[in-house]
Amino acid sequence: MIEIQNLNKNFGTNTVLSDLSLNLEAGRIIGLLGPNGSGKSTLLKILAGLTSDYRGTVLLDGHRPGEDTKAVTSYLPEKTYLSGWMRPVDAFDYFADFYADFDRVKAAEMLKQFRLNERQPIKNMSKGMQEKLQLVLVMARKAKVYLLDEPMGGVDPATRSAILDVTLRQYQEDSIMIFATHLISDVEKIFDSVIFLGYGELKLFEDVDRIREKYGKSVDDLFREVFACSVSL
Repeated sequence: MIEIQNLNKNFGTNTVLSDLSLNLEAGRIIGLLGPNGSGKSTLLKILAGLTSDYRGTVLLDGHRPGEDTKAVTSYLPEKTYLSGWMRPVDAFDYFADFYADFDRVKAAEMLKQFRLNERQPIKNMSKGMQEKLQLVLVMARKAKVYLLDEPMGGVDPATRSAILDVTLRQYQEDSIMIFATHLISDVEKIFDSVIFLGYGELKLFEDVDRIREKYGKSVDDLFREVFACSVSL
């Protein structure tokens, strides 16, 4: 589903992604893990077709990210992008206009699960409420590729469980999901495999079951070990 070969991305003299190569299959939920500044958000933006000034090959379902892939890619950025005057019902109209695969009935059901008021202006919502709404919009699409950038950064532990439950129930099994997060211990149970990015370089790409078998550790424990070593160097 996703092919990345020799991907390089710089911001000025700062290297963000360095010679990154990955082949990612459909039917998988993949954790994208790494310290701050490791290139996670940049990689997701490239896959979403929002950043095009890179070197190397990136293909989604055989197409370079851009107009051809946005129709099958559902992207949740780390920061809110909806206008403050909007209410959930307005956001539903907005998504329905842009995406033929947006399921308004499914979106309304998830909104109720999160106990969000469909007529409350976004500017009057907490950060956690805004994150829930954005997740509803993303997961209400029948996409081939889901890209989630820190979807639980501003919510409490109880709400994280609800978000994971909704994400798993709405996820399309013939699609691929890449889930970037720092909350590894809360989320690793839903991952099929994980990518460790360390300052733009691939440190590990492995199935979660294989990690537990090979290293005798949880993903969170292995992450702490790998990047504690990186920091000490």
